[in-house]
Amino acid sequence: MEYLEQRRERVENRLEAVLDGVEPAALREQVEHVSLSGGKRVRPTLAILVCEAAGGDSDDAVDFGVGIELVHNASLVVDDIIDESPVRRGETAAHAEYGHGSAIIASDGLLGEAFGLFLQDERAMRAVSEAMVELGEGEATELVAQPTTREEYMDLARRKTGALFRAAAEVGAIAADADPETVASFGDYAEHVGVAFQIRDDVLDATADSEALGKPTGQDEEMERPSLVQVADVDPETANGLARDRADAALDALDATDAEESQALGYLRDLAEFVVVRER
Repeated sequence: MEYLEQRRERVENRLEAVLDGVEPAALREQVEHVSLSGGKRVRPTLAILVCEAAGGDSDDAVDFGVGIELVHNASLVVDDIIDESPVRRGETAAHAEYGHGSAIIASDGLLGEAFGLFLQDERAMRAVSEAMVELGEGEATELVAQPTTREEYMDLARRKTGALFRAAAEVGAIAADADPETVASFGDYAEHVGVAFQIRDDVLDATADSEALGKPTGQDEEMERPSLVQVADVDPETANGLARDRADAALDALDATDAEESQALGYLRDLAEFVVVRER
């Protein structure tokens, strides 16, 4: 675990440094409240691990990883406003702490800082921009054209969660100067992991204790928000089985990268297994 903690610490330190430079002070307080209140840092760690698995230096992927985390946090601010959720990661949600207007400005500020980090590579900028289009379309679909079948749900999960996971892996591979086919294979791996992550999230919302989870549960049903459990009328065990299928697909995509065996590659395999059984 020391291996992962070292990489997570690099992300945390760089994240703090980036946010410390935000002006004015009021905005800095808000973006720090959003981004430094915890979080698993799965996406930036994914970017670093992919970079190393693709033969690169992990330091080259830190800025891209932090950028992905900032985009993710910006989207969470909007999610909490839409869901009227007062808590995020066990802390007061941005809109509840500062008001809706300030929360939206904080979200915009996070995106601005993120894209400042991606400017150094056109390929990274394109990958993240494409993910944000998918994310936005997914959010809109959830609000105005909710899925009614398992297939529609899976497409929504791919857009809302899988797309940003894909971008995290792609920018990691780009940081390693991998060829386009390798970048795409790592992206496929991560997209499958992201969908599995979202399915497990739906199961936890339906079954977990809110205090243990760090956010309110039962939100999907209360807000009439599409989840696999609700849309496809499946029990949690069946939903977990579908997440398992996605994890297996992720492992197949990882094999397709033809990456040499390494500690980073081993942790990427572990991540595909972890998202299916996580409790938070």
